[in-house]
Amino acid sequence: MAQQGTYLELSEDGGGAHKFYEVTVSGAQVTITYGRIGEQGQTKVAAFATPAKAAAAAQKKVGEKLRKGYAAAVRGGRPPRAVTRRAIVSQRSTARQAPVLWRFASRSAAFGIFVDQERCWVGNQNGDVYTVTHDGRVTGRFQLPDGVKCIVADDFWIYAGADDGRVYDLSGKVPRVAYEIAEDVDIYWLDIKDGVLGVSDRAGRITTIDHEDEFQWARKGQGESAWMVRCDDDAVYHGHSKGVARYDAADGTPEWHTPVQGGVLFGWQEADSVYAGTSRSKVYRLAKTDGAIEAVYQCDGAVFSCAAAPDGRYVFAGDSHSSVYCFDQGGALLWKLGTGCGSAYSMQFLDDRLYIVTTDGTLACIDASEQAILAAQGGSVPTPVDVKASAALPAIEPTVVLETAAPGDEGVIVECVREGDRLRVRVISPGFEDGWNVQFPKGVREAGARYLVDGVRPSGRGGFYRVQGEVRRLL
Repeated sequence: MAQQGTYLELSEDGGGAHKFYEVTVSGAQVTITYGRIGEQGQTKVAAFATPAKAAAAAQKKVGEKLRKGYAAAVRGGRPPRAVTRRAIVSQRSTARQAPVLWRFASRSAAFGIFVDQERCWVGNQNGDVYTVTHDGRVTGRFQLPDGVKCIVADDFWIYAGADDGRVYDLSGKVPRVAYEIAEDVDIYWLDIKDGVLGVSDRAGRITTIDHEDEFQWARKGQGESAWMVRCDDDAVYHGHSKGVARYDAADGTPEWHTPVQGGVLFGWQEADSVYAGTSRSKVYRLAKTDGAIEAVYQCDGAVFSCAAAPDGRYVFAGDSHSSVYCFDQGGALLWKLGTGCGSAYSMQFLDDRLYIVTTDGTLACIDASEQAILAAQGGSVPTPVDVKASAALPAIEPTVVLETAAPGDEGVIVECVREGDRLRVRVISPGFEDGWNVQFPKGVREAGARYLVDGVRPSGRGGFYRVQGEVRRLL
């Protein structure tokens, strides 16, 4: 059967769009492939009643792209645009060694970390995401298609942002695509609150995307290289080369901007304050209400990462010289120690332990209790346990393949329906709100299909449901 195809590209100078769009018609079937130039991209296939209707649908799609600035091109004529990674040189610390309890070498530079009461998550630039228990046992491994930018939690859900422009939900047995960022956005960092995604990027923009993976708003900050984004119920906090800003979460209205010394390299938040680590060796604590600088924490090198204990009673920082710091709330230095395994790209404090991921890809657990720190300052530290992942541990990759469920199996039934050019998912089991959409994996949606999910939970702000647990295709 003869195929007819149209290949288009949109490439803008100055770090703008650099993407392709290809439409192929084969009989009554239309195949659309799109993505960043130089990459394989994503593919969607649609079937139509007749070849004529398929050709008309394809022509409509091509026309839409041409009106947006795409032009006919030859595949391979333009090279791919490089993805920005943190390429920062880490120097060896001259401070005494920190009391590292265990360390896990993930084999590639890592700055994705999240720690909860059950486990630690670490993601690296090879696309590996590992789960490790608090006593240092590797229990799981996901393999994403590209390097992991960050790992963030949103209530029950765990997400990993990757260099392929996608955000993967890691809450189930296999990774599922939850969000797809525009191809022209060079992602630096992500945060998610109640299903709303905040994205900071190389150009200094902040963009928010809702639970249906639909654009909400975007703003260009006063600086470039926006490494910091933190989201709460009311606002999005954005750190870049010129300072930190707050935007209204609902519509992006600018509410304040506070200049700081040096570009912001990382951020943290607690209930009433946001923290910004900078290239000028400082961590700033700013009031969420008005951006006032409440305290400054002085380090001896560029601050790659920072974190705080609950309510900010301790503030931690990791610098470019492989040292970690602890300050009291007011800014007094309590201790400074060397990691022994590179500079901390990200960190998190939980239950008297400081967890860091470093420039050499190590996830390390530091005993930050008062007794252990005093011993370390005197030169007495434990011998770290070197954690290994079993060679038999399977690497679980993203998939759109679903297990099946039979009528009568326990769970909540949802259905995928077409609404204009969008596929929505709604609960059809009794006892749920009519008309509420369900946040649902993108790649498995099929109009008319029904699915069985372990459960659904209303979002914090209401108006939609979120899937909990596994998704199965209902026979």
